[in-house]
Amino acid sequence: MTRIGIVGAGAGAAAATFVLDEALPDATVTVLEKSGGVCGRAATRRRDGHTYRYDYGANYVKSEDERVTELLTETLDAEGLVDASDPVWTFTADGDVSEGRDADEHKWSYTEGLTQIAKRLFARTDASVRRRTRIETIHRRDDDTWTATDAAGDDHGPFDVLVLNPPAPQTAELLGQADWDDERRDALAAAVGAVDYRSVWTAVLGYGFRIDRPYYALVNTDKEHAVGWISREECKRGHVPDGESVLIVQANHEWSVDRYDDPPAENVAALAEHAAAILDDDRLADPDWTDHQGWRYAIPESGPEAPGAFREAAGAGLYCVGDWMAGEGRLHAALRNGLDTGEEIALSL
Repeated sequence: MTRIGIVGAGAGAAAATFVLDEALPDATVTVLEKSGGVCGRAATRRRDGHTYRYDYGANYVKSEDERVTELLTETLDAEGLVDASDPVWTFTADGDVSEGRDADEHKWSYTEGLTQIAKRLFARTDASVRRRTRIETIHRRDDDTWTATDAAGDDHGPFDVLVLNPPAPQTAELLGQADWDDERRDALAAAVGAVDYRSVWTAVLGYGFRIDRPYYALVNTDKEHAVGWISREECKRGHVPDGESVLIVQANHEWSVDRYDDPPAENVAALAEHAAAILDDDRLADPDWTDHQGWRYAIPESGPEAPGAFREAAGAGLYCVGDWMAGEGRLHAALRNGLDTGEEIALSL
């Protein structure tokens, strides 16, 4: 029986698990996730029970990849799938708003939020998902299998194949500390560590009135504004009560890095002021309720180079998966990479 371990329960890991469960029915798959949830930065929170739902990391999954589109609309249960059908417009550092992009693309979430993607994928498998299990060290054993040790000192495994799903900087750190005395480790750690990331500090702003605009979201095109993105969760059916609005305001990389550890209330207030100015509505500077989240490793700038290092690691039963492997910080890219990596692993076995 083949034993497969996966560190991290993000969208890529969920897609890989789904493929492996179908392709290798006799294999066992164990997913080790540090948090209490699944789907990584495709994260959803709830407020006041289920009165409010909001996707505060990734905003949606695009209909850009045919295989991912088929997965969401046909293979998985499409019940609850919602489309933020209004377009994405643009704004500049000067605050000029204009019609922009994505007018004809689907922008999918679920009434219950984006985390449904990973939940539904895992639910279709027999995988064991161990939450609140932070892996700190991986080990290559003398019998060419892998184990993973968590923060409590407990070992998981042995695994014939180990898949790493954390963002590239965290994967590189895990590789750098790996108990694997092999030049392949150093080559892989260097290749993964070279992937640059953008940080994003996010404010969630709730209002007891409806914001009437002809767009779902605004994106900053010149990359010179403190805000990089503003979207309206009320455009997703089931997320916000009628007559109310919830804004997701994401700061750009430089602002996020400079103020990452500042008091959250100050950051939220500053981003609310920016939102009010961009949308030209003074009321938005004073939200009725707020939430926030810092994403230190939010969006990969590019994909990894040195493909030989990944091929050599695969020969030792070690794989990486995620949007950064695809070189694009998009949810559909993470899902497609997971599907492809799952097939690659299945073929190798």
